[in-house]
Formats: sequence, C-alpha cells, structure tokens
Amino acid sequence: MDGISLGPLIIRWNGLLVALGIAIGALFSVYRAKRYDADPEIIYDLFLPVAIWGTLGARLWHILTPSLSSLELGLTTQYYFTHLMDFAAFWIGGFGIPGAWMGGTLALLYFARKNTLQFWELTDILAPGIALAQAVGRIGNYFNQELYGIPTTFPLKIFIDPIHRLSGYETANFYQPLFAYESLLNFLNFIFVLWLSRRFWGILKSGDLFLVYLGFYSLIRFLLEFLRLDVSLAGGLNVNQVFFVLVFVCVGSGMYLRHHAVQKL
Repeated sequence: MDGISLGPLIIRWNGLLVALGIAIGALFSVYRAKRYDADPEIIYDLFLPVAIWGTLGARLWHILTPSLSSLELGLTTQYYFTHLMDFAAFWIGGFGIPGAWMGGTLALLYFARKNTLQFWELTDILAPGIALAQAVGRIGNYFNQELYGIPTTFPLKIFIDPIHRLSGYETANFYQPLFAYESLLNFLNFIFVLWLSRRFWGILKSGDLFLVYLGFYSLIRFLLEFLRLDVSLAGGLNVNQVFFVLVFVCVGSGMYLRHHAVQKL
C-alpha cells in the first residue's frame, strides 16, 4: 500500500514520513531554543520560510542534476525547462539535499538579518533537529523503493520490485538498503552534535555545531554514494559526491581557521 487513502486523497507514506521528520525536528529545535535563552516562538516563525525555500532549493537541485532513473523517464533538465508546470509537480522526479541546504540557509540568513538575530546561533539551535528530521524522513524511501544500493547477498538487504529496478539490474532481486544506512547514520549525527553541545557548552564557538553537522553528513553521503546506483552524473563524475567532498573540505578548513589559525595571528 502506497499510503493512507482518504477518499480521493492519498497521503503517501514517503511524504508522511518526511513531514513527520520535519515536525519532530522543529519541536526539538523549540526545546533547544530554551537552552539558548531564545524565544521558542522564533522557531515557529522561521519554520515556514525555511521549509518553503528548502523545498524549492531541493527541487531545483534535482532539476539541474537529474538522477539516472529520472533520465530514463525523460525527466531531463531540458524537459523541466520546457514543461514549467512540472517544476511544482513534486510527485514527478525528486529532491536533492544540497539544494535544501542552500535554499534553507539563505532563508535563515534573510530571517536572521530581518529580525536582527544571530545567524550562527540559530544554526546551532537547529543543527541537531535537522539531523533528527533527516533520520526520520529517510525511512520514507523504503515505501517508494528508492535510495537503494548495489545488489547484495548479505543478510541485511531489501527486495526491490522489478518495476523499480534500474536498467541493467533487472535480474537482481536484493540490494543494499542505503536509506536505512543513512537513517541510522543521521541519527548518530544527531546524537554526536547533541553530545558536543552538552560536553563543550561554553567552549564551542557560535556556529560550530552547525559546521559539525554539515561535515558529518557530508562524510556520510560521500561514502554512501560509492554504493548508490541511482546517481547524478556530470562529465562522468558523481555530482552529489563532488559536492559533499567540497563541503567536507570547507567545513574542516573553517573549523581549523576558527580554532587554531586565527588564534596564532
């Protein structure tokens, strides 16, 4: 069953899990705001613009870097730019985390400046909740039979229906459940960032927790992309993998400059 049927309306499990993850992450961020002596209402106020621009960014990233499965269906970048109405047809194609990061961050930056709030402090408040939201949301990929890896005979595996298999893998029945790996690793990211915030409270610089979250997730995605079949390619390179390794390097350099190089000047 693809979802919950409410008359003519079908609430799909994937969308439901993503929405649930966002809601849980937002509620946890409200709790976090109290620890920072910030008004919890701030989280409610920024939730909608960040969610909207994050979604738009995620959609645009997918459109500009379509995966192999989308290309097989003819959902190329050119297709979207000649069928503009399908930009908003979220059930066609997919989304991309890099775009969600960029869109959500721009919205958060604008919100912080408009309301004279500390941008980096806001990112630290949100960081654990974002990781938690991703951990829950990724479970939704199970119901769509997407985000799976290479064929496997290991006990930890998932059966993929023939209709959801990529070209060249029609005869393979079982695959690596990458969505489950990422969900578990996202939860570890959540725990790690939360532990850092409590263990080094008063020592970390504003924005450090957000940078750690970015670095941890970038490492997760970079490694899992080696197992993924449905990748986005440009010039023979995995676009997402290149993006995440660049983010990881930038985060590492930024943390070094913040805590070591600057102090020596």
